[in-house]
Amino acid sequence: MSERILRTWRSRFLDRDMTVARWGWFGTPVLLFPTAAADCLDYERFLLIRVLRPLIEAGRVKVYSCESVTGDAWMNGDASPQHKAWLQARFGDYLGQELLPWIREDCEGFTGYIAAGASLGAYNAVNAACRNPGWFTGCVAMSGTYYFDRWHGGPVNPDYYHHQPMYYLGNLGPGPMLEGIRRVRFVLATGRGRAEAPQESIDMAELLRSKGAHVDLEIWGQDVHHDWPTWRTMLPLFLDRMT
Repeated sequence: MSERILRTWRSRFLDRDMTVARWGWFGTPVLLFPTAAADCLDYERFLLIRVLRPLIEAGRVKVYSCESVTGDAWMNGDASPQHKAWLQARFGDYLGQELLPWIREDCEGFTGYIAAGASLGAYNAVNAACRNPGWFTGCVAMSGTYYFDRWHGGPVNPDYYHHQPMYYLGNLGPGPMLEGIRRVRFVLATGRGRAEAPQESIDMAELLRSKGAHVDLEIWGQDVHHDWPTWRTMLPLFLDRMT
């Protein structure tokens, strides 16, 4: 299998070291966002990279996995609501002004990425594709959670509002951002089993469709749980369709 490459630099927006992992040499760039408070090797550790091996080795996808700020923001019970929202907004700056341009350079100018993630990574994937639609042609969001008020616990300030699709999409009017979102193919998938919250994916799909976005909504069965076996089945299937 293709060698894993790691790249770390000090983000000027987050003032912390951020590491990106890469597998593959050619193909559509796929940017994976980790679950919960995990790191960039989360998907390798739980064997998801292994099941993507046929697509990677065939040169159909070039997989990147980034780190997020979820552990220090939404999963941090000691952080203030303002800090949580501020940190997510700075992560958005890092993504749009540091990480995505670096991937473009690593891909010799190619854009048209696919954002992907599971659980809280699904939120980051959807938010990234909506806020940076010029970079993405696809988004695969598995077992997503999209209602953050239960973790935020504070007022809806600008940092929070502009990084919560459930808020800003509803008020998004005509313009380049909306036009870009309509060019992205969204796949929202979830099960009905243990720890899944299918209504959140349904609500997000309906909101995206109301803005004219192309959305494939897949609701799998009661035996499909919020867990790695589900995502190891879903992601290769959806990427095979999209690349």
